[in-house]
Amino acid sequence: MEFTSDVLTLKVDGHVATLWLDREEARNAMGSALWRDLPRAAAAVSSDPQIRVLVIAARGPHFTVGLDLKEFGVGLGGGNSEGASKATINAHSYKGLRTMQESVTAIAELDVPVIAAVHGYCIGGGVDLICACDIRLASGDAKFSVREAKVAIVADLGTLQRLPKIVSAGHVAELAFTGKDIDASRAAAIGLINSVHGEGTEDVLKAAYELAREIAANSPLAVQGTKAVLAANDGHTVDEGLEFVARWNTMYLPSNDIKEAMTAFLERRAPVFEGN
Repeated sequence: MEFTSDVLTLKVDGHVATLWLDREEARNAMGSALWRDLPRAAAAVSSDPQIRVLVIAARGPHFTVGLDLKEFGVGLGGGNSEGASKATINAHSYKGLRTMQESVTAIAELDVPVIAAVHGYCIGGGVDLICACDIRLASGDAKFSVREAKVAIVADLGTLQRLPKIVSAGHVAELAFTGKDIDASRAAAIGLINSVHGEGTEDVLKAAYELAREIAANSPLAVQGTKAVLAANDGHTVDEGLEFVARWNTMYLPSNDIKEAMTAFLERRAPVFEGN
């Protein structure tokens, strides 16, 4: 697995990978380099069969302050392209926005579970990113904001589509309409995050890695199958979901992992899964 980026760092330790937001000097503001490299990082994770869980964390005092307005400000305000028609400018803006959306979706579509470990500010695009993760943990100093309305933007990278599947409609509306900051305890109370850990980066990372290793110890076929079945429930009836899982298990149940699970049970030891 080879991956290099000026704004992201990917590290692998055993079956757990960490994708670091690594633009500390800019408080991990999300610019064009991130949108370009995030799908590349996701592809690198997908291509490594040893990776069973991905943790997304951040260098520096903040997870991310959101969209890099210094870079995108002119474009977001309808800046000029000499000689181009308004239609051409709009088409270019649309293409750029879709690229950013697809970058976040690349994380949501990973086969492996993704855990967000949040500390400090998680603003705007940061909420888009963590909503694309399966599990969200935070340190006590974390602050969250669907900030877009405060800068005259409609949140457009996935928060308004994914957050309603995480928290109730009233909380979504309050956060999106006001753009207010909420602290980690409020985020946990409404279900945006699973749990709060300590007061800084080290505590939440420790919790994220403990959880990641717990997940990685299970059969990767079963864990990834569970993620696929959960995703397949969206927009379908219970019976359709049952049909999907029946087909899935018909294909994958006769695995070496299940043989190992049964053998380990009989031998009263912890199973060692190979993912085949």
